[in-house]
Amino acid sequence: MKLIRPCLRRCGAVFLFLLMAASAQAQDCPPALPAPNPALLAQPPASAPDRGLLWQLEKDGRSAWLYASIHLGRPEWLIPGRRLQAALAASDTLALELNLGDPQVMQTMAAPVPGRPMLALPAELQSRMQALAQRYCLDLSPYARLHPVLQLGQLVVQSARDEGLGAEFGQEMGLMIQAQLRGLRMAGLETPTLQLQALIPASRQEALEEVREGLRQLESPEVRRQTRLLAEAWDQGDLATLEAYPQWCDCVHTPADRASLKRTIADRNPGMAEGIDRLHAKGQRLLVAVGALHMTGEDSLLVALRARGFRVTQRWPEPR
Repeated sequence: MKLIRPCLRRCGAVFLFLLMAASAQAQDCPPALPAPNPALLAQPPASAPDRGLLWQLEKDGRSAWLYASIHLGRPEWLIPGRRLQAALAASDTLALELNLGDPQVMQTMAAPVPGRPMLALPAELQSRMQALAQRYCLDLSPYARLHPVLQLGQLVVQSARDEGLGAEFGQEMGLMIQAQLRGLRMAGLETPTLQLQALIPASRQEALEEVREGLRQLESPEVRRQTRLLAEAWDQGDLATLEAYPQWCDCVHTPADRASLKRTIADRNPGMAEGIDRLHAKGQRLLVAVGALHMTGEDSLLVALRARGFRVTQRWPEPR
């Protein structure tokens, strides 16, 4: 498990915990990233640049919208571009992987995961995790009850602050701000338990190996380059680079790697497609945001939606 893999696969699952990171930082940490002007959030300018990737979904004579997220962002990314503003205006419901507006989601996320017993790390791995927490200025004590795989996700996102990226400026946060301002309902495509069971290996040995490999990647000087590549690909709407992820992430080498990627991404796509279809059938005008890797590969969410009868058209960037 390498840097980009845990970020793209796990950041959504630990998003609420990541928003608590600022309160868990030591006093000598770098200053917080500056927030954008609130007026630009309340009334986004028509000139705001479009970012990321946006698709229109059509079925039964009605439209929905699908937006790709990397769960991280820069302050200016909170301001929606013109096309995303139009999608927001056309929607009455914001659907995320998890319903982050539901207090019970937070409670479930903090509870033990059925079928995934808490894992006590060997002293060597625990020492390395603590060293990285100190390096990236993150107090792990508020997350001590989380599975180590999720604690690793905290470190992955915290490391992205070296590149000016934070979870508090991620796409989910920006969309939730807009949903509150515009009176949109909130919905979730998955339950926390279902998502966590997909993200945390059932096998103790597999979980230990994922933590070990994740720590090794975070200790590598390549961590910043990979984070930068991820951010640039999303910012530029570069789906080709995201599609090529298995080639540039240096993380898919063994059958276990491929099985893990399938479990955490492809195997979840049919369920999320079912959730989108169900909400759409109820007449809700949806804006959906899920992790960008779900839009890639032969078993992508886009493929699953087409199999359910949706016409899927990329609206940003416009295909050439």
